[in-house]
Amino acid sequence: MNEALGWGRRYLMCPPSYFGVLYEINPWMHREVTVDRDAAQAQWEGLRTALVEAGAEVEILAPAAEVPDLVFTANAGVVNANQFVPSRFRHPERQGETGHDAAWFRSRGFQISELPEDVCQEGAGDALPFGNVLLAGYRFRSDAASHAYLSALTGAAVRSVELADERLYHLDLTFCPLDERRAIVAPLGWDRYGRRVVEALVPEPLVLDDDDALAFCANSVVVGRRVVMPTCPVRVGRQLEAWGFEVAVCPVGEFLKAGGGCRCLTLALDVTLAAPVPSADLH
Repeated sequence: MNEALGWGRRYLMCPPSYFGVLYEINPWMHREVTVDRDAAQAQWEGLRTALVEAGAEVEILAPAAEVPDLVFTANAGVVNANQFVPSRFRHPERQGETGHDAAWFRSRGFQISELPEDVCQEGAGDALPFGNVLLAGYRFRSDAASHAYLSALTGAAVRSVELADERLYHLDLTFCPLDERRAIVAPLGWDRYGRRVVEALVPEPLVLDDDDALAFCANSVVVGRRVVMPTCPVRVGRQLEAWGFEVAVCPVGEFLKAGGGCRCLTLALDVTLAAPVPSADLH
């Protein structure tokens, strides 16, 4: 059995007290769609319970009425040991989240390292570690230029992937690290060069077909040998079980209305990419 991921046992989540589809910034969002707040709360609690039962610790970020998407903590920023790089959101509707996120990390003793103001980068939604590199997506929400800055700030080697399908607008809708050799991958979301980058990086990929990719199967959370998924097609489940993983299905249909799944609702707090670069603010 391959060695389990060295991270993914501490997560930050934000209750969906003010969650709603109040604007449209991705193809899944439609303002005429109503979110059932009670159902959203129950689904969120179900996800948190599943993570705790898998052996993870969950910390809580307080919700704020003016930023309904604060619930999607994966987009808060990039964590590297005791360093936090806050996101630079592309859309004005989400830019108010940054202050809340940075304040939480600052209050807990993290070193805050800021990206330049003219560069967009949306946190772990577009940057996930695999092996000894940080796989980073760009186009719809993050700029390719942000990758050099992320590398300079964190000291991590970065591999860039261009996202090619606007429905899969963040990297974490297309890529889920499972262990040191395996990952769930959705090639639908990448351009031809990006597919080659992932093929070279991941020795044993679990390749999703287009329907499974658009069901957000790659937007899953891994705690040790348990994979917490919004849905699990039979073929995917069989492969995961053959590799020694357990699957926990956590429906998050209310959050899918805004284009978010299980991974989107969590941010791993125990990621170490490299030794942070001293005096690592770039302006």
